[in-house]
This record gives sequence, structure tokens and C-alpha cells, in this order.
Amino acid sequence: MAVFTEVSLEAASSLFDTLRIGKLQALQGISGGIENTNYFATTDQGEYVLTLFERLTAEQLPFYLYLMQHLALRGIPVPQPAGNREGDILFTLCGKPAAVVNRLAGRSQLQPLPVHCAAVGQTLARMHLAARDYPRQQPNLRGLAWWNETAPQVLPHLDADQATLLRSELAYQNHIAAGASYAALPRGPVHADLFRDNVMFDGDILTGCFDFYFAGVDTWLFDLGVCLNDWCIDHATGALEPRRADAMLEAYQGVRPLEAAERELMPALLRAAALRFWISRLWDYFLPREAQMLTPHDPVHFERVLRERIAHPVTVPNSGDCPCA
Repeated sequence: MAVFTEVSLEAASSLFDTLRIGKLQALQGISGGIENTNYFATTDQGEYVLTLFERLTAEQLPFYLYLMQHLALRGIPVPQPAGNREGDILFTLCGKPAAVVNRLAGRSQLQPLPVHCAAVGQTLARMHLAARDYPRQQPNLRGLAWWNETAPQVLPHLDADQATLLRSELAYQNHIAAGASYAALPRGPVHADLFRDNVMFDGDILTGCFDFYFAGVDTWLFDLGVCLNDWCIDHATGALEPRRADAMLEAYQGVRPLEAAERELMPALLRAAALRFWISRLWDYFLPREAQMLTPHDPVHFERVLRERIAHPVTVPNSGDCPCA
């Protein structure tokens, strides 16, 4: 959500005038994130978020936007794209693909308690089930193929120990992905980036999940692993914190119990989720793009998480059991 493309109030007003959501009064650039240009937009009818897509193409974007619409219409608390009279929800602004969604109420919970982790787990499971009949198909563009393609670009920037870790873990994940147990994992559209700053709360009540622009068809277990690796860890060590992890898993399984193949591969997919974000943060850190208000995330954090998942595999024997067995 850095600002790569400057948008004037006048230029944005022409788009908002077609959306029937009020007259645009103010734009404020959003500094968080690193993928797209985002602005908070205020009209005389409400608060919205304007996004200009810097990497995703107009051919890729319908998957994300219509997924959000699909989930919103099924009662999942996500932003709903604004459409014009013809029903279009993808537009062009300043030469870039663009969309406008409603701004969610609440605030991010950056110091989550078990109650917050449970709310995320329950909502994630509901999201997975609600998207089962979503008709569009698009792979997770930051999945295994991207890891294999990107690793050689970041390897020259690593020391010998880090390079050994990256090569060995990538080989391990390729081996896992070729196995029968992995093929048996249930899958469908996933968020793939449901970090603490992509969820809003009002007190203990989850009010919405946003930033679906890493979504794609992948295993539901990978999506759950992403959440566990962010919401339920001790940041100093990368270790899972049992009370929060147990709360998330119990709430998730209260909606959709994990299958046998998922319990078997939980340790591997938690490692996969850590590897994905280590590689992407290495890429953003060492090969950054120019942007106003851009601050790349520290890649060392997910290196630490990955090493912890390798050293201390996490298992879930049965529904409701503590995940740190």
C-alpha cells in the first residue's frame, strides 16, 4: 500500500463520479504495504479505499475483485467493490488498473489475544467454505512456482548459511508438493495474506478482512498456516504461542474440521507459509521498487520463523488438541 502513482483529486473525481457513491472530497495516501498504490477516499456519502494496481494486470484482477464481491454477498465481512451503472468494478486511472471499495470500520489488532485469534480462525474457515462455489480460477501467484523462480534472484544477497537454508527448504517444499498427501489436501480460493494488519476489529469483534490481492486457488491448509505464523507467534523467537494457536485452530475446526491429510502435512505447510514470506521479503528488501512512503519489511523475521518451524514441528493430532504437541 505504498504510493507508487500520484493521483490528483481532480483525476480521481472523474472515476468517483461514475460510481454513484458521492462527490469526492479528499484523498490521503496510505503508507503501509508494498504492492499497490492506495488512498483513503472521502466522499459526501462515506469512506472508501482507492487502489491502483502496480503489478497485477487487468486480466488477473477480476479474480480478486469478483471474489470479494462473491464473499460479501455471502455474509463474509470483506470490502465490496463499487460498480458503475453497467456493473463494472475494474477501471483505469492514471494509466493503471484501479478499483474502489468501501472502507471497513474498526482498527487492526496488532497485539492479538486468544479471542482475536479465534475470531480470525472462525472467519477464515467461513471464507473457505463460502468460496467453494466461486467460478473463477487463478493460481496463487506467490506459490511454489514463484518461489522457484524468485529464489535465484535473492540468493546472491545471502550469506552461506542463509543460502543453504533457502536451497534445502525449497527442495523440501518441491518434494512435499509432488506427494500424494499434498494432492489430497482440500483447496479453493484463499486469502494467502491474512496478517494482523489486514483484519479490522471493534474491541473483540472482527469487523472485516481486506487486501485480497494475493488471493488465489491454493490449499486451505496453506492459508491457515499463514495466519498461524503471524497471529499466534512470539515475535522475538518465531515460536507458536500455545494459547493463541489453540484458540485459532479450535475456532477454525469448529466450522471446518481438518482432514487427515491436513493434520499430516501441518508441519510442512507451516514451513511453506514461512518460506513464502521469507522469499518475498528478501525480494522486496534487496530488489525494491521506487515509491513514496515505501518501507520494506525486515526479511530476518520470517527466516527466524522458518528455522523455528523446522526445529520444532507443529502437529494437530485431533480436532481441538493443542497445536504445540
